[in-house]
Amino acid sequence: MSIAQAPNSLQTDAFRKDVLEGLTATPKRLPSRWLYDGEGSRLFEEITTLDEYYLSRCESAILHENASELAAFAGADAILIEYGAGAGIKSQALLTALNAPAAYVPVDIADEFLSCTLERFGGRFPELPICPVVADFTSDFDLPPLPSSGRRIAFFAGSTIGNLDEGEAVELLMRMRIHVGEGGRALIGMDLIKDLGTLAKAYDDRGGVTAAFNLNVLRRINREIGGGIPLDAFVHEARWNPAERAIEMHLRCVYSFSTSVGGQVVRFIVGETIHTETSRKYDLPRIDRLVELAGWTRRGTWNDEKCAFAVVGLEASQGGESSALAAST
Repeated sequence: MSIAQAPNSLQTDAFRKDVLEGLTATPKRLPSRWLYDGEGSRLFEEITTLDEYYLSRCESAILHENASELAAFAGADAILIEYGAGAGIKSQALLTALNAPAAYVPVDIADEFLSCTLERFGGRFPELPICPVVADFTSDFDLPPLPSSGRRIAFFAGSTIGNLDEGEAVELLMRMRIHVGEGGRALIGMDLIKDLGTLAKAYDDRGGVTAAFNLNVLRRINREIGGGIPLDAFVHEARWNPAERAIEMHLRCVYSFSTSVGGQVVRFIVGETIHTETSRKYDLPRIDRLVELAGWTRRGTWNDEKCAFAVVGLEASQGGESSALAAST
């Protein structure tokens, strides 16, 4: 159960490049994938247990209450490929429901966190081949050798797809389609549009766990690429973007200063923000547009009782890969 991963130096180089580009841009920004180092992943798993964070609770209920239907959709001997596996809580529920799964492929950017997850899964599913991959799933990566029998199922939980803009989401869905091949399927968790009060609480909890998660990226910058950013210079902020139909997370600067980051001087002005994450919310027409652009067809939709969240079942469209590639050019 060895972990296949890109060299750490390549990850560090990519991190430095994104940080320097993002912190010298106007407005400042950081890709949300860099929120998930070991500590960031741990804090996010804590967020998923909070009362305010309805997303994980609703998605878990969907997976448990519709286990037999989801297992039938996946089919026997399925190979489950999970993108952004994290602690694998939801994939554990899904694997338990599946009929004799042939393999589990967790993909995650945080290698230390993934190692802990693998140790736990080895005890829970001792007969299941587990083929972990440490990779940034928003970039191209290769899967390890997998069993030839059984349908491949892409699994993308937690509405993480909402962190990507339309072009990025289509690109990822196309990558998933290539990974699962002809006849493959996908199960994607997608958060639905709802009242702003519920959304605001989910991304700015009263205990400050989400704030700690957001601020942790500054600690990572200081630790990994020699940043000198004072942590008390920023506060967490969540805001609604009506044009994107999305909640955005920002780090707002509370006083002006200059510092060195990765050997480059970066200036911060009081009141400006670093945009760290966007979480888009969906309705069915928007979902269908997205998946069709990537060469998929929606074959099933499972909701919680309040229709706050959806798990959508996708099937690779006939000739969809070539159509999606043409649409992307």
